Amino acid sequence: MDFKLIIALVSDDCTEKVIEKAREDGATGATVITSGRGEGLTPAKTFFGLTLEGQMDMILFIVEKHLSRHILEGIADIAEFDKEKGTGTAIQINIEDAIGLKAQLETIEKEIEDQI
Repeated sequence: MDFKLIIALVSDDCTEKVIEKAREDGATGATVITSGRGEGLTPAKTFFGLTLEGQMDMILFIVEKHLSRHILEGIADIAEFDKEKGTGTAIQINIEDAIGLKAQLETIEKEIEDQI
């Protein structure tokens, strides 16, 4: 079975709805790394040295490759990446090998069969 790693960087107030949408689209779990900070084309505004921007979360999803594009597009849609500047970004990369997914493989296989 081939897997992809989807990495989504979103504002912390958007994290739960991104995870929920990814689960609806076939993701079987997520890892959240909290309290990050991002900077795009324009630097964040500060007030006496304090950043006025909210915190960003990094959400990691290991998903089966047949589901990955659909999940990625669902994340982009629910997080409104293309509608508003600074809402976040998501990427997917190939995973050469993964262990520790045995408990999820049955669910993943069933999900793939339902989609194909």
